[in-house]
Amino acid sequence: MMKEGLLHLTAFQVASLRIVFSGIVLLPFAIKHFKQVPKNKLGVVFMSGALGSLLPAYLFCIAEIGIDSALAGTLNSLTPIFVIITGALFFSSKTSGNKILGIFIAFTGSVLLLFSKGHMPENQNLLYVCFIVLATIFYGFNVNMVHKYLPNIGSLQIAAVALTLNAIPALVVLVLTGYFSLPLTDPGILYSTGHAALLGVFGTAIASVIFYVLIKRAGAVFSSMVTYGIPVIANFWGMMYKEEVGWIQFGCLLVILTGVYLANRRTT
Repeated sequence: MMKEGLLHLTAFQVASLRIVFSGIVLLPFAIKHFKQVPKNKLGVVFMSGALGSLLPAYLFCIAEIGIDSALAGTLNSLTPIFVIITGALFFSSKTSGNKILGIFIAFTGSVLLLFSKGHMPENQNLLYVCFIVLATIFYGFNVNMVHKYLPNIGSLQIAAVALTLNAIPALVVLVLTGYFSLPLTDPGILYSTGHAALLGVFGTAIASVIFYVLIKRAGAVFSSMVTYGIPVIANFWGMMYKEEVGWIQFGCLLVILTGVYLANRRTT
């Protein structure tokens, strides 16, 4: 959807629209639950929206200009690793050995899956790769922050208030980039705007609520491992679109799922 949005809009416009539409969808819930968020936690909630949605939205859209979606999806699998690193550095959290081993195996499977599709394109720019890595660092910090500082606030409340508040700076960026000066009835502009809107509603608003629920119920490290589901879903869509998906790809997916299993296996 990001690629389709970038056909007729800039990266900053696509990312801004994504956050604005997510804020619009969740606005009724934000109005209803705003008073339920303690005033001393509003700053943390805003930062959660910024680190978990706003800034990564821009970083991913900019990165999609210079690298393909397969590489971006694979690099997103760095998130659990940075959950562990940021947790240890800033939140005094500890991670068991089996989780570290499982994450390493799952990430290896993601890399193997990427290379199973052929050689890496030579035009993959290291700078754009760094944008994705920075986004995953933000994700890791956000997961730990929510887990530690917002345990008693409901998932819907966090997502609604966070995204509604962050829709304000996103709207400012949208104005500054000249989006409202564009011919908004042009079919191309409508096409890209529609994809950005869908991305905001499903990929940010609804997904964020579910993700916050997962953080609270399953913990920081496990919740971040949903990124390893991305290659599985990507290959499912590949089969739907009759792309080449063979036994090598399924073998890589098995490696990923093995890593997820090991990371979350109960030890006695």
